[in-house]
Amino acid sequence: MSSVQAWAFGPFVLDVAGRRLLRDGSEIPLTPKMFETLCLLIHNQGRVLSRQQILDAVWPDSIVEENNLSQNISQLRKALSCENYIVTVPKYGYRFSANVIPAPVSLVPEKTNVPETKYTRSGDINIAWQTLGEGPIDIVFVMGWISHVEYFWKEPSFAAFLRRLASFSRLILFDKRGTGLSDRVPAAHMPTLEQRMEDVRMVLRAAGSTRAVIVGVSEGGPMSALFAATYPEVARGLVMIGSYARRLRAPDYPWGVSEEEREEFLTEIETDWGGPVGLEERAPSKINDPQFREWWATYLRMSASPGAALSMTRMNAQIDVRHILPTIRVPTLVIHRTSDPCLRVEEGRYLASRIPGAKFVELPGVDHLPFVGDQTAILDEIQAFVSGLGNDTEFQRVLATVLYIRNHRLTRDWVDAEQEIRSDIDWYGGHSVLVDPRGAAAAFDGPARAIRCAAALLHKASQRRLRISIGIHTGECEKLRSGQVSGVAVDITARLAHLAPEGESLVSSTVRDLLAGSSFNFEARGQFTFRQELGEWRLFQVGPEQALAAPNY
Repeated sequence: MSSVQAWAFGPFVLDVAGRRLLRDGSEIPLTPKMFETLCLLIHNQGRVLSRQQILDAVWPDSIVEENNLSQNISQLRKALSCENYIVTVPKYGYRFSANVIPAPVSLVPEKTNVPETKYTRSGDINIAWQTLGEGPIDIVFVMGWISHVEYFWKEPSFAAFLRRLASFSRLILFDKRGTGLSDRVPAAHMPTLEQRMEDVRMVLRAAGSTRAVIVGVSEGGPMSALFAATYPEVARGLVMIGSYARRLRAPDYPWGVSEEEREEFLTEIETDWGGPVGLEERAPSKINDPQFREWWATYLRMSASPGAALSMTRMNAQIDVRHILPTIRVPTLVIHRTSDPCLRVEEGRYLASRIPGAKFVELPGVDHLPFVGDQTAILDEIQAFVSGLGNDTEFQRVLATVLYIRNHRLTRDWVDAEQEIRSDIDWYGGHSVLVDPRGAAAAFDGPARAIRCAAALLHKASQRRLRISIGIHTGECEKLRSGQVSGVAVDITARLAHLAPEGESLVSSTVRDLLAGSSFNFEARGQFTFRQELGEWRLFQVGPEQALAAPNY
């Protein structure tokens, strides 16, 4: 029987040579010990094997408790979705009861190798990325916290999860800057949400993708939401799995972690990095699985250094994208497990309640990582969502960062500088909305570009004796046929420019929140109410920016 390379039973095929269990052509994740146990039982189909026989064969030269075998059998039964395939013989052992036959070659698909890792440039940083699958829709997968695209594939459950996604899409994977196989960055300069968005854009460009469904897991969700709001013509749809809008607890957001809990986790990273840090919250069902613990610990070490993990965790603690959720116009699916110990299910409900038209799916389960536990339920929801998407490309509203320059005094110097102001706006990636004697306005894809542009404009204005002040706000804008933008966000920004003292810039709290962890310094400057229905806005002055790479007037 051992000379056979594949066996079929029920809807399953055991690919002995490829070390895979397949159901209807899709791979079912098994740990190495689960696979070896199943092979042993099938090779002895119909025969009762004692517990000791199985322990000696699967764990040779090792002293293990019978509990390890019991757990292995339990996990196998869950993977097979049937208790009857493996029969327990009380006080003795186990027997494989299903009818097993040699599997024809046609039932054993060729094993997919790990995708080739490629690189693309995002600014000065090299970003590692992979593609897999030939489906009709592109999916870009944004893993939370830290990642390593090649070590994804070392864990069978993760590999099976990704291959299932690739079975109905062209799947695009990447490591954010500072993690995995992408270029490392100084711990003090871990990527902001805006930089992460730019990395995604560059990866999509390198992959030849013009539109993609963006799937964000955990901390990858807020960036994915921001991307979908900013680039609705690129984001065909948005999926957020076990994610959140804000990481830390607040009076109006009681589900986040407390400052004390965050400090405890930072201490754990400092003292225990190298081991399976955070596994209790992310995969409690695997806490006693030695193979998974070893993979998780190695995955973390491969993904980031201790310093990078600390910096990334501190930065993520500052994330708050609540203000941008109502501006998301693309189809959205929010998935959350009921008993997720890392991020409470209320956080998923909150996301879905704030994103117009979002579908919320609550699934049973205790694991935060989507590839642990019942991954099939999650994947089925994603596949149904993706298959039902249209191909709308016209969006009248987008998320943009608006910069407004107030001219305090009309002089010849201002008239002479108008074209040069346009040039600076272009240099920083913005496009002019308005330039006239009263002032100027521009729209940017992200707040960091707008702030750097404002710093350059203020610096040069002082040299040219121009009397200006600047306001910056990120919000929903209406796209006009002319390519210009209008709307409440533009009006709010103009108001900020009028509130700002001459020679300074004021930004809204939305801008500050989107630049969590950046090198910008924000000093509180009180509050103001633009409209009663919009509530109060906190204002901040932007401190001097150290890098102003702009052309001279």
